[in-house]
Amino acid sequence: MSAVLDHHDHAHDGHDDHGAPAGWRRWVYATNHKDIGTLYLLFAFTMLMVGGVLALIIRAELFQPGLQLVNPGLFNQLTTMHGVIMVCGAIMPAFVGFANWMVPLQIGAPDMAFARMNNFSFWLLIPAGILILSSFFMPGGAPAAGWTFYAPLTLQMGPSMDAGIFALHILGASSIMGSINIIVTILNMRAPGMTLMKMPMFCWTWLITAYLLIAVMPVLAGAITMTLTDRHFGTSFFNPAGGGDPVMFQHIFWFFGHPEVYIMILPAFGIISQIVPAFARKRLFGYASMVYATSSIAILSFIVWAHHMFTTGMPVTGQLFFMYATMLIAVPTAVKIFNWIATMWQGSMTFETPMLFAVGFIFVFTMGGFTGLILAMAPIDIQLQDTYYVVAHFHYVLVAGSLYGMFAGYYYWSPKWTGVMYKESRGKIHFWWSLIAFNVTFFPMHFLGLAGMPRRYADYPMQFADFNMVASIGAFFFGAAQVYFFFFIVLPAMLGKGEKAPQRPWEGAEGLEWEIPSPAPFHTFETPPKLNAAATKVIA
Repeated sequence: MSAVLDHHDHAHDGHDDHGAPAGWRRWVYATNHKDIGTLYLLFAFTMLMVGGVLALIIRAELFQPGLQLVNPGLFNQLTTMHGVIMVCGAIMPAFVGFANWMVPLQIGAPDMAFARMNNFSFWLLIPAGILILSSFFMPGGAPAAGWTFYAPLTLQMGPSMDAGIFALHILGASSIMGSINIIVTILNMRAPGMTLMKMPMFCWTWLITAYLLIAVMPVLAGAITMTLTDRHFGTSFFNPAGGGDPVMFQHIFWFFGHPEVYIMILPAFGIISQIVPAFARKRLFGYASMVYATSSIAILSFIVWAHHMFTTGMPVTGQLFFMYATMLIAVPTAVKIFNWIATMWQGSMTFETPMLFAVGFIFVFTMGGFTGLILAMAPIDIQLQDTYYVVAHFHYVLVAGSLYGMFAGYYYWSPKWTGVMYKESRGKIHFWWSLIAFNVTFFPMHFLGLAGMPRRYADYPMQFADFNMVASIGAFFFGAAQVYFFFFIVLPAMLGKGEKAPQRPWEGAEGLEWEIPSPAPFHTFETPPKLNAAATKVIA
């Protein structure tokens, strides 16, 4: 959608930033959506670095056979905490940060609907993060039951398990409040003339994601609360000794867990759907089909959960149902990829860093999708269950999916956030460095999995040595690329160093967010922008 404003509807420029508090109070008491978005993104990047350090300790241990650095117990703590921190501490808060920054700007709203609740939902993350990280120093160490918290392992853990459960409850409350805020903002605060089917795709993907979060976070809360009562109050939901069923935990967890996978990728789809048309200089191909495909993914995500459980003794009928349902969900995902490629087809494309990350996302995410289709087939999945093939698959989807989507979004919108342009050469270095190191790290894991190497093992026989060494070297290079990203791209922008960004830094970019000055003033759209008839024009 090309958003064209009447001339008197521009947001005022940054010289009139009344009401912007100074010093630490601006951040602690923040109710401005831009400040809260920035806080979310900084928290998420911090947790990404922490989770990355844990991943590098894991890869250092697996560099060669034998035990080098950590014992198997600590290794399992590291794998568990790496997963929890990356999923709950890095990816989800980062996308909420993008939503806070961009949703009001894209729909012409002055702020989020519930500004104080927005502040509260961010500050809940801090105690949750401290609880998670402090669990390493509790008796018995951090939880070591895997990031899925499978029973009966969770019933045997030390006190850190309770800290982990409490932290997950806090994170869930934060997610639900953030989701309510996003839904109410999008449904009630759009600029006059912006119907739902004229909304930017990023807003659509977040609207659907927010509904998913509200639907599934209580399910996770129920599962971990039952785990807590099994541990301390004599119940036997998941304890076989008292007549409980550990497989029931898997059913409840994955009923949350599979929509959660789409919660972590749909906002990235939205970001890519903004960037590809901008750099192809064409309207998005099949806008309506993108909306319906996103909705279909959300609905189908509720009926595929047990494809994680083909080895639990499920009857063949159940295996067939979940196998076909999983293959079916590939269809709307393929529609999106087709639409992105069709948007690029015969477009006037340029390859600045946001577009490089978007094309890299499409390429590598598609590979991750294909490995997911392979794992959807029950007979193959039974062979590959809990091997490094699965690890390779979900890292292709989550790192090359969610993380690349965030990088693309950062490069695309950061000139509007900071008012300065990053150095294009540095952005390209970050992209190629990340893309090559990522594939060197995770591509060999497919072969390790096909050869039968199980995940979450600290040691392995000699026949797996070469690929593990390659993967570990790649992991350290990938980690270094993200340190480079922070020091040479993010930090200079935060300090205001660099060429001043124009109001519309990308020639083909469209939307209300490009109608305000760079950097975005503290208050925007105090009077709702009026979208004129040209707001639906087609760009030739």
